[in-house]
Amino acid sequence: MAVLDRHLYPQMSAQRIIPMVLWPISIMMIFHRSVILAVNGDRTNDFAPVYEAALRFLNRQPVYAENLNTVDPHYLYPPAGTLLMAPMALIDPERSRWIFIAISVIALVVSAYLLARLFNYSARSWVIPVILFFFFSTETVAHTLIFTNFNSFVLLGMLAFLLLMMRRHDLWAGVPLALTIAVKPVLAPLLLLPLLNRQWRVLVTAISIPIVLNIIAWPLIVDSHSFLTRTFPYLNEARDYYNSSIAGNGAYFGVADWLIILLRIAFVAMAVFSLWFLYRYYRRADELLWLTTSTGVLLLTTFLVGALGQGYYSMLLFPLLMTVFLPGSTVRNWPAWLGVYGCMAFDSFYSKRWEWPGWWLEYNKVTWGWSLLMIAVFCSLLFRYLDMRHDGVAHLEADPPGGGTPDPELLATVEK
Repeated sequence: MAVLDRHLYPQMSAQRIIPMVLWPISIMMIFHRSVILAVNGDRTNDFAPVYEAALRFLNRQPVYAENLNTVDPHYLYPPAGTLLMAPMALIDPERSRWIFIAISVIALVVSAYLLARLFNYSARSWVIPVILFFFFSTETVAHTLIFTNFNSFVLLGMLAFLLLMMRRHDLWAGVPLALTIAVKPVLAPLLLLPLLNRQWRVLVTAISIPIVLNIIAWPLIVDSHSFLTRTFPYLNEARDYYNSSIAGNGAYFGVADWLIILLRIAFVAMAVFSLWFLYRYYRRADELLWLTTSTGVLLLTTFLVGALGQGYYSMLLFPLLMTVFLPGSTVRNWPAWLGVYGCMAFDSFYSKRWEWPGWWLEYNKVTWGWSLLMIAVFCSLLFRYLDMRHDGVAHLEADPPGGGTPDPELLATVEK
């Protein structure tokens, strides 16, 4: 009977089952999001103003002269970004957009690989299809492709920066960060990390490359001064549409200014404590956990407290979420993942039957998702600190738990 059972019930480990299930699903999701949804497009087209600005740049026409009072997507990249994006306009807009979508998908797939390598998983690991499945099931990735935005390359640059910084290739680590900042400075707060970790050489390339690119681009744009006089002030305004920051959400719903200021101060205070605790207890003991969690805290704070926070920025939180595989993770709790659902789910809450509640949920889901995730990380660290104070060990140095290696209990469960 034992011989017969071996043929009737062949054994297969979870490490083989998970890729077998998720690879075909992930591939079809990639195809659907890129070839169908992205090519079809939707109500917003972030690619069009970028292409038009690149075309005007190549034809020596004003780049920053558009009407910023409309709710249409605007061209907001600095002169360095204009210079880097200019090759897009060398071909017709439709083919250029399709190529941009294809390269964005490649960037996302490479990002999945870099994220796995950052957490010490191999290219053949079961983690790769899991990451891809999660990536392409989210609103943040889907709308980045559908709206044809630059965010895929920001994610790729951030992960390359983190991986190179972890491996002490300091000068090279600053290059991908610099290129993303030159186009879209959403990652600029991450310059604090090499500063805290005393990896000064990262800052050399990360800061100098955008400066050099802007110096080169400035005389090539006929109205470069308009970026400082018109576009830059606009970037610091909290607009009341397509804006999930506290200020933008508050402006849309008519929240009192004093409450908006109070909430922004509260989240800054949470960030300061979280960054201090992570630096104090994790920087030497577990650099990977310190680096990825601090990255998440800095970006969440920027999204919430800054003037502009758009839902598809959430893809930059993937390294923070990946820490769930590490001992000591701050996202091993259900409130954190309820927040992840809020800012990443591809679900729409518009309802004909429940019109007002559906509208309210739809316009608040990203803001409360970011807020809940930030609060979950803060409370996780605060409770650890209070427990340490109670036990009289807050003054001690932490011992390395394995240098950012995955949780052995989790791996044992998967292997079973």
